[in-house]
Amino acid sequence: MHLGRDRVICAYDLGGVVVDPGPSTCVNTLLTKLGDQPPRALLLTHIHLDHAGAAGVLVRRFPDLRVYVHERGAPHLTDPTKLLASAQKLYGRDMERLWGEVAPVPVDNITALSGGETVEGLRVAYTPGHASHHVSYLDDATGDAYVGDVGGVTIPPAGLALAPTPPPDVDIEAWDRSLDTLRDWAPRALCLTHFGRVEPADARVLHMREALVRSAERARAHGRDAFIAAVEAEVRHEAGGDEEVVERYFQAAPPDQLWLGLERYWRKRTEVRANPEASSAR
Repeated sequence: MHLGRDRVICAYDLGGVVVDPGPSTCVNTLLTKLGDQPPRALLLTHIHLDHAGAAGVLVRRFPDLRVYVHERGAPHLTDPTKLLASAQKLYGRDMERLWGEVAPVPVDNITALSGGETVEGLRVAYTPGHASHHVSYLDDATGDAYVGDVGGVTIPPAGLALAPTPPPDVDIEAWDRSLDTLRDWAPRALCLTHFGRVEPADARVLHMREALVRSAERARAHGRDAFIAAVEAEVRHEAGGDEEVVERYFQAAPPDQLWLGLERYWRKRTEVRANPEASSAR
C-alpha cells in the first residue's frame, strides 16, 4: 500500500525473516500484516529507499533485529547521509511524502555480506547491475529466489517486464551476469519487490534479459523525450487500457528515472572509451 496503492512495493515474510521491508511510509502496513510475531531479521537485497528505507525505524522498534546487507551498502545504513543526498537529487520535495523517515541502523545490528553465504537458511549471491551493492537470496526448500530489482518490475495482471535503471550505478554488463547467476540457481520462481512472485523463473530471466537490452539500446539510440514516450506507450499497450496498472508501473519505475540511469551509463562508457588510461588508473 505505497501512497495508498497496492501492487507497487511488497515485502516478503518468511516466518519472521522479512525480505526488503520497504520504506517507512509503508511500515504500519508491514507491522499490521506481521501481527503479533515481531521480525527477527531483515534480508535486504539493496539499500534503495523503496526496499530498505524502513530498516532503521524497525531496528529502533525491535532492538535485537538482525539486518543483512551487502558490504558495500552497510556503511550507508549506519550513516545514511550520502544515501539521502543522492536520493534528494532524484526526488526533491517528494522525499518525505514518498519514503518517510530514514533512520540509521546501529552497526552492531548489521551483518555484512559479500555473496556465497547462507543466512537464515537462504543462499546469498552477489547480483549487481541495478545497484553495485545488490544481492539475491535463494530458498532451496521452496525454489523461490528473492531478487529485489534484478528481476525487473511487473505489475499484475500485466506481464510486461521493465528494467528499473535509476542512477547512479546501473551496469548493463554486470546485470547480464547477475541474470546468469539467477538462471544457474534454477529456481522455481522469482520473487520481485515490484511486484510479487513470478514463475516459471527461467522464462522470466529470459524476458528480463530482453527487456534490459531493449531499454538500454532505446536510451542509446534516442533522446530523453523519445525514450520516455516509448516506455509510456509500451506500458499502456501491455496494460490493455487498465489505468490502475499504468499508474502502478510509473510509480514503481518512473520513466524519467529509467532514462537518467541509462544516460549516465552510456555517458560513462563513452568517457572510458575516450580516455581508457584514466579509467585504468582509477
